[in-house]
Parts: sequence; structure tokens; C-alpha cells
Amino acid sequence: MSAVPDAVQRLCDVVEPYRADVDELFVEAMNASNAWHVERSWFFASLWNDRPPLESVEDLVRQPFVHANFFKAHEVASVPAESVVVTATSSGTSGQKSRMPFDAWTLGAGTRMIERIFAHHGWISEEPVHYLLFTNQPAPGLVLGSSRTGQLLTDFAPAASVDYGLAHTGNGHEFDAFGCVRALQRFAEDGLPVRIFGFPAFLSFTLDRMRAMGLPPLRLDERSLVLFAGGWKGNADKQIGKPELYARITEQLGIPDERIREGYGAVEHSVPYIECRRHNLHVPTWSRVLVRDVRTLEPVPYGEVGYLHFVSPYITSAPAQSVLMGDLATLHRPEECGCGLPTPWFVVRGRAGLTKNKSCAIAAAELLRGKS
Repeated sequence: MSAVPDAVQRLCDVVEPYRADVDELFVEAMNASNAWHVERSWFFASLWNDRPPLESVEDLVRQPFVHANFFKAHEVASVPAESVVVTATSSGTSGQKSRMPFDAWTLGAGTRMIERIFAHHGWISEEPVHYLLFTNQPAPGLVLGSSRTGQLLTDFAPAASVDYGLAHTGNGHEFDAFGCVRALQRFAEDGLPVRIFGFPAFLSFTLDRMRAMGLPPLRLDERSLVLFAGGWKGNADKQIGKPELYARITEQLGIPDERIREGYGAVEHSVPYIECRRHNLHVPTWSRVLVRDVRTLEPVPYGEVGYLHFVSPYITSAPAQSVLMGDLATLHRPEECGCGLPTPWFVVRGRAGLTKNKSCAIAAAELLRGKS
């Protein structure tokens, strides 16, 4: 494979995960990324259509984008097949799943992003911990992005043990509520810190099972960590609010609120977004976020609901440096958070088109369509 563009390399070499002073380098890297994909992908070349280079971050509004759903129907790559080391699939529940090719550079860049964010939060440790992963237990042929991420997150502290909430049965995966309860009881007795990663629905169901069994609260080590990712997927009708879930985790497991975080990511855009101590998803150094109107797709101001649009030049394996998601969100100024991080942050308000998880934002968008 050809060498990664210099500007992309330099942007991804920035160690600090929340820098607000690299706009010029970011634009340079986006121009280099666009040129890379124009040269290697006829699909992106047709989108770019000989546009002039971006001149500033304000120009990102004219960056062409690909809807995430496109990757559910088409597998496109900007590198030869022999350079693809992993083809990951999304964990969607609609029947169609994205298939994204990753080359060694893209995988390595994504891994370094996660490592730097973990280091920023002080989550890299040499002390052994117990892991409870609410992701699919590894199995031959399993290529889900969420499963890969779950495995990656065990690299930042030595494993005293690893348990899976979605156990491989030999004929698929099943949620093992009793196994999860037993694991948590064992962790409490042992006294080592615990790290719980994965889908929030299954930890919520585990806490429900503990209550149904009449079990008293556990007291896990206060250095334990909960990091959610992947949303509630097919369990949206059972979803409880984030404040309620976090409070229950503290009450039933003894893990402090500031050690409970949620992350956002997608196989179509694998830049990690992880909550700050005030539970807001700040935009890291290596990406930018826009929000686009649900009807016109024009950018909307801070605080207004629209479709999430992610931009990042890091990916070389596929023309996914600019992806429009199906999630509705609002973008907010850094100072509105209060945690001290200097980058904007966003709130996911719901997913368009899913009646089981119809948010106020979706309902409002439907009303707007009805009036137009």
C-alpha cells in the first residue's frame, strides 16, 4: 500500500485527545484524505467531482458525505484486497449490516485513539482487573465490530479473569443473566477492580435479575470502571434513562458515578467518542462533528436537532472520511459542559425511523414533515 498522506500521519500523531488548536492541520489532513480516496475510489471520485480543496474548518459544510446506510448495501474500498486485514460488520438489528474493510493503518490509528483517550482519563493500569464484557464471546468467524472493541478494551489493564454476558452456545450467542450475577458476586469477594464494557441493556437486565432474586447490593472496588457502547439496539422498548441506570449501578454495585461512562462509535466511523466526567461526548482531536437539518441536510446551529455528520481523515481503507449517520443529535459549545475540555460535545437524541425508540426529536421531525 502507498504511504499514508503526510498530513494524515501528522494529525494522527497528535497525542492529546482533546485539542482545539489544530484546525489548520485538520483541514490539511482532510484535503490529503480526499485526494487519497479520489485517486483510489471511483465512487468517491464521483462524489468529489473536481471540487476545490477545503480552505478552513468552516468549509467542512461542503465536504461530500456518504450515508451510513450506503455501507449496508455496498462494500467499497480504497485499498487493494490484499491490504484489507479485517472486514468488520455492524451489530445492527435491521437485518442489513455494514461491512467495512480495514487496513493495518486504519486499525492502528483507531487503536491509538482509544489508548490516548484511556490515558487521558487515567484508565491505563498495571494492576490486574476482572472483566465482564457485555459483547459477544469470541467465536470462529465472528467479525462484529462491537466484539472486536470489547477485546481491545481488555488491553489497558491485565486480565485476572474475563467473563462474557453474551455467551457463545455453539449455536449462536445468548444472554447469560445468572452467569453475570455469579461473576459479579465472585468479583466482589475477590476485591480486585472490575471493568464492565459493552451494551448497557444487558447490565440493566443483570441488575434487574439481582433485585428479582432478592440479592443485597454488592460493593465492588471503587476503582472499577463501566464503559458502555452500542446502545440498547433491539431492547429499546426496555430502555431506562441514563441517570436512572447510572444511579442503580452505584447503588447495586458500589461503582462511583464518575467511573461510569458511555461511549459512542460505529463500524462506519470508528473514531471513539467517550463521555467526560460530566457525561458528555466531546469531539476528539482527530475528528469534527456537524449536525444537519433532517429535511434540507444543511448544517444547523448549536443546540438544534439534526442528523449527526462525522468527519475524520484517519481512514485510508474506505471512503468513509465523511459519514452521515441515522442518529439524531444536538451539538454544543465546549463551555456549556463545565468539565474543562476545550472541544464541542454532542448529545444523541434518538435514531430516526425506529418507532420503538421514538424520541421527542423524531416526533418533532415528523410533525415538521407533516406541515410542509
